[in-house]
Amino acid sequence: MTDIREATAADWPGIWPIIHAVVVEQRTMPYDPAMDEARARSMWLLPPPARVTVADSGGRVLGTANMYANRAGPGDHIASGSLMVGAGARGRGVGRALVEDMITWARGAGFAAIQFNAVVDTNAPAVALYESLGFTTLGTAPGAFRHPDHGDVGLRVMWLDLRTR
Repeated sequence: MTDIREATAADWPGIWPIIHAVVVEQRTMPYDPAMDEARARSMWLLPPPARVTVADSGGRVLGTANMYANRAGPGDHIASGSLMVGAGARGRGVGRALVEDMITWARGAGFAAIQFNAVVDTNAPAVALYESLGFTTLGTAPGAFRHPDHGDVGLRVMWLDLRTR
């Protein structure tokens, strides 16, 4: 069974290998593959009011998400976030559980919508997951992501209006 729970500092040794592997792959997240552990930790383990979660199965971190206001000031009513799932846990519902938890959190925190700013167009599993949960693509920045196999591909902006669902 996979539980989604708040991450603690003690979870970092389980989170870091997932982030490192996903970022080094350069297929799904627009982060610098040379990012070191210290930079990754400060970028991922955001302080409140942001929230960081892990998908935990028997004390093993299978995936992680962070969530926060997309922008400060007049844009702080829109949530955003990122999630990563370890290679061995993909296709087992971990990503879905993390996104569903994020939706519940955003709704409970009073956000009007969730906006994912940079979904790699060739990341078909993520796009399908988000669409199955009601997200729509607002637009795609063509060629904004350098994919190691497909060359320059688009980055989608995906949106879930929490006021209508």
